[in-house]
Amino acid sequence: MTNSSSSAAKNEMKAAVWIGPDSLHVRTVPMPTVPWGHALVRIELTGLCGTDFSILHGTHPRAAAPAILGHEITGIVETASEGSPAVGTRVAVEPLVTCGSCGPCKAGNSHVCTKLRLHGIDSPGSLAEYVALPVGSLIPIDARVPLREAALAEPLAVAVHAVHRSGLAGGETVMVFGAGPIGILTALVARNAGAGQILISEPSEERRLVAADLGFETVPGNADPVECILQSTEGAGADIVFDSAAHPSVAANLAKSVRVLGTIVLVGVYKKPAEVDLQALTFAENTVVGVRVYTRADFEEAVALIESGVLGLERIPVEVFPLDHVAEAFERAMAASGCLKVFVSSQEAVAS
Repeated sequence: MTNSSSSAAKNEMKAAVWIGPDSLHVRTVPMPTVPWGHALVRIELTGLCGTDFSILHGTHPRAAAPAILGHEITGIVETASEGSPAVGTRVAVEPLVTCGSCGPCKAGNSHVCTKLRLHGIDSPGSLAEYVALPVGSLIPIDARVPLREAALAEPLAVAVHAVHRSGLAGGETVMVFGAGPIGILTALVARNAGAGQILISEPSEERRLVAADLGFETVPGNADPVECILQSTEGAGADIVFDSAAHPSVAANLAKSVRVLGTIVLVGVYKKPAEVDLQALTFAENTVVGVRVYTRADFEEAVALIESGVLGLERIPVEVFPLDHVAEAFERAMAASGCLKVFVSSQEAVAS
């Protein structure tokens, strides 16, 4: 195991510790131990997402306090281990923890492991200065890539997986419900993959402006999204509908928005059952597919897309908050404003 001098003498670090519903405090905690097969990563940026919000509010079904959150992880290898990238390598982190023995894992579909767990939920995450992670979860990313783009790797992997699941081949009319981070990233990946027309429906005016600035057609705030997609497709509906909003009002519109023999991709995660017109889906022989997370290949493709610069990720509005202001970062992220992504920096130099 190879040690970096900056961490070798440290036995404590700062971390944001979740201690119960709506209670998150920055504390001094022991440095992580680094088991065999793991590497120590010095955290640069952590992205905040809806899963983190549910943990913060105490509604996540698995998270147990006290815990260090954070599963959208970008950092630098501080202590290398056999099989890990070298010390000093910037890495994105695939945060999935799988059992390796269930049916899906044995069939090569470990991303839908029946016992799927994530770092930052079921083990310590990255709202800290350091975290110890399995070497197999570390994916090198070119250090020349701007850090705020590199830090989009995990949510971008979700978008890549969603587009793969859709079967998009090129030229299709696409409808995206929701212009949050996942919705926008899905639209960008779909456009890069050759989609024809892309229409985005989003209730927030600020986020509609973000989508428009990125070159997407949006449903006007006072318009019916179903009417808009039908008008633009001569009444046929979209070839592919991505539901990145996971809102009951969207669920009610899915069958009305997609064409006969079209595909609906459920990208957002519904918190409870929603009403869907199953008869309409049946009569139209629609395909409905779910998206849970991503495969390793999806994550590696996301990193390759970031390194290529083809998506224009530098145009996505983001904000960075220092770890000491993590509560403020959560407030900003949960506001669903024109700031599409909020990051927490564990290093002062990154935050400045």
